[in-house]
Amino acid sequence: MNEHIDVSRQGAVQIIRINRPDKKNALTRAMYRRMVEALRGGDADPEIRCHVFLGVPGAFSAGNDLNDFMTIATGGDGGTEVWDFLMALATAEKPMISGADGIAVGIGTTLHLHCDLTFATTRTMFHTPFTDLGLVPEAGSSFLAPALLGRQQAFALLAMGEPFPAQKAAELGMIYRVVDEHDLEKEVLSAAERVAAKPPQALKIARDLMRAPRDPLIARVKEEGAHFLQRLNSDEARAALLAFLSRKK
Repeated sequence: MNEHIDVSRQGAVQIIRINRPDKKNALTRAMYRRMVEALRGGDADPEIRCHVFLGVPGAFSAGNDLNDFMTIATGGDGGTEVWDFLMALATAEKPMISGADGIAVGIGTTLHLHCDLTFATTRTMFHTPFTDLGLVPEAGSSFLAPALLGRQQAFALLAMGEPFPAQKAAELGMIYRVVDEHDLEKEVLSAAERVAAKPPQALKIARDLMRAPRDPLIARVKEEGAHFLQRLNSDEARAALLAFLSRKK
């Protein structure tokens, strides 16, 4: 375990588990850094053939730790860990499978747009309240979501911040399958093992053919990132973040 990210192996499957339940798996800079190390290390390891992302019961992730956002909004150094992780997602060379249960907010939703299969439980709610915080979509979601969902559903998710229950997400093709919460990890790991058993070169070619083109996706991640940083330094975002943190207290 390292900074609330548990990395383990099950055969040829690398499991990256977000494990900060007391904060609903909100992600800190150190947690992003550990996930980057895991993704890049797994891609470089010929024994690893599939990455799996999991959370804890009731929480995949509440999104970025807002205290880190406030550090940037008040003139502090935000580091590069978040952007490094977004780029690692966009450029991952091996299949990624995710399992979400309960809370899936911000990056806790947009991460799954990069995955090849996502399982979610009946109680999972995908929610991206970016504009409510004076921010903009991230992780290439403004590129990926319209292609997956159509522009109007993508607008509802990313701009209106409308929560999407798991069943709706599955019907729209945003995720692969809805399962009972007690079966989530079994289903995710079973699928990952089947993927890992495929001939790796054939699977890589098939996956690359089906994925969104990398260059435009990477360009969009960078464009979103520039806007996101600009927004974090805006009076609008600063006021929205302060109001949200005050309500939490």
